[in-house]
Amino acid sequence: MQKKGSLSALLPLLVFLIVYVGLSAMAGDMYAVSVIIPFSVAAFTAILMNRKESLSDKIEIFCKGAGDSNVILMILIFVLAGAFAQVAKDMGAVDSTVNLGLSILPSNLLIAGLFIISCFIALSVGTSMGTIVALVPIAVGIADKTGVLVALAVGAVVSGAMFGDNLSIISDTTIAATRTQGCEMKDKFKMNFKIVLPAAIITALLLAFLTRNAGVTQVESLEFSLIKILPYIAVIVSSLLGLNVILVLLGGIIIAGCIGIYFGSFDIMALSQSIATGVMGMGELIIISLLISGTISLIKHNGGIDYILSKGLRGFKNKRNAELGIATLVSLVDICTANNTIAIVTVGPIAKNISDEVGLEPKRVAGIMDMFSCVFQGIIPYGAQLISAAGLAAISPFAIMKYLFYPYLMGVCAIIAIFWHYRKVTN
Repeated sequence: MQKKGSLSALLPLLVFLIVYVGLSAMAGDMYAVSVIIPFSVAAFTAILMNRKESLSDKIEIFCKGAGDSNVILMILIFVLAGAFAQVAKDMGAVDSTVNLGLSILPSNLLIAGLFIISCFIALSVGTSMGTIVALVPIAVGIADKTGVLVALAVGAVVSGAMFGDNLSIISDTTIAATRTQGCEMKDKFKMNFKIVLPAAIITALLLAFLTRNAGVTQVESLEFSLIKILPYIAVIVSSLLGLNVILVLLGGIIIAGCIGIYFGSFDIMALSQSIATGVMGMGELIIISLLISGTISLIKHNGGIDYILSKGLRGFKNKRNAELGIATLVSLVDICTANNTIAIVTVGPIAKNISDEVGLEPKRVAGIMDMFSCVFQGIIPYGAQLISAAGLAAISPFAIMKYLFYPYLMGVCAIIAIFWHYRKVTN
């Protein structure tokens, strides 16, 4: 590194943290303030800095960063993913998937099975929140009938939800991680799956062992339609076959829409409204992506990225330390923002610069950012996942934390994977 960069260029990031944490503390709720506000303040801070350049020049730099082809493609994927998720939900795919899984579970493995179902559903629908909302009420009912602790049953659902959030190809985190690093989703999926599979297996075994003596009663029959699960299967299979993600999501929307019309779930006008609702649901994330990309572009132009690299690379004596540094950075940002997608979008450009300098594999960087952001997103008591799960179950988020076996184990497996991959690298 020849350029030392400028520490002052990083001021917008500090402004973001101060505004976000300050407003959240005043409101007494991490989610009372939209992150659009602090990111907007950070963006204007970046634009107003550096008096050596005209305002119009700085705005142009901001706009070029926000309009980068990778950013626009990421936003297009967000739009299609939102549309697919909403159409599939309105068509009845979520209910059918949930009911099918619950119908085929062995009665003495309900909690472990609930974890597995949560994994599959989150992997299919690409959202931990959707999975939690769908399954936590069922988990509470199962706990009541079996005598299992409600916190344990809810922890199984949250654990499975984070499994899918990390791996699903239509998850915001996967989309953001792969697009910022310029790698294929299937490559990131295959690498991540190998790392987190042991954590998932151990979690299932732990849950089965802890509930082995539960007095289980037969779960009532639940209605489902196999054909309504087809859109999720089509999306997963076509993605693993390597089809372009745009075509995958378009195909998923078409399949889900046709099935919904055939079964009378909606007509053409209702289908259009469903698509529009799904797209609008991604609006905040799209705005945030544009603000972050433009702000990062100005930070880079002013020497902020060079400063991080020149200082940070002192500790990056090898690729292993670089990966550990990226893992630490994305973890800290997630803890501060309580949003794993925002953490990845924020750290992504910086991680890309570090990756290019040190020579890391893009799929590994994308996987590391996704894994560590999901680890902390799944365990922080003020995160949306635990807050919603605790609210639905009428218990404290802290009661659930002790039973979040999978996020803890995923973090352990991710750290082991980094050290194991570079076990022979000394410099």
